[in-house]
Amino acid sequence: MTTPALRATPELVAIAWLKGVVGDRVSTTLPKPGGDATISWADGGFVTLTTTGGTPNLYVPLRDPVMGVDCWAVNPQSQKPPWNKAAALAAAIQAACWDHPAVPQRVTLPDGYPQAQVLSAYTTGDPRRIPDDPSSYARYMIPGLVIAWTEVAA
Repeated sequence: MTTPALRATPELVAIAWLKGVVGDRVSTTLPKPGGDATISWADGGFVTLTTTGGTPNLYVPLRDPVMGVDCWAVNPQSQKPPWNKAAALAAAIQAACWDHPAVPQRVTLPDGYPQAQVLSAYTTGDPRRIPDDPSSYARYMIPGLVIAWTEVAA
C-alpha cells in the first residue's frame, strides 16, 4: 500500500497567505490563555480562520473557498478589550486584498505539501466588532475572505 500524496487544503493556503499579511500570528485555533502563549500575541494580536463555504470548480483544479476570519487582541494587564488592535488586524487583511499587484502570488505550504498559487483574494463583508467576550478579548470578525487558488504542479 502506498502513502497518499499530500494535497493543499483551503485552510493551509489561507494560513500561508495570511502569514504574508500578519506574520506568524495566524492559525485555525487561538492559543490557549495564560502562560507564554497569551504574552506572545498580546503585542500584535492573533488571527484565526475556518472554512465556511465555497465550491471547488467542477472542471478545473481551481478552488475559491470562503473563510471566516476572526481578529483577536488581548491586554493581559487589563480587563478592557484592546479594540483598536483587533480592528487594525482586520484592516490590514482588507488592505492586502486591495493590493492587486501583490495578490497573485505563490505561497509555500508545510513540508510535504505542494505550493499553491493564489490568484485573487477579497472579502465578502466589512469587519465587525463582536462584543461581550467573557475573557475580555477584543474580536473583529470578517464574515468572508475568499481566496482563489490552485495547486502548483511539482
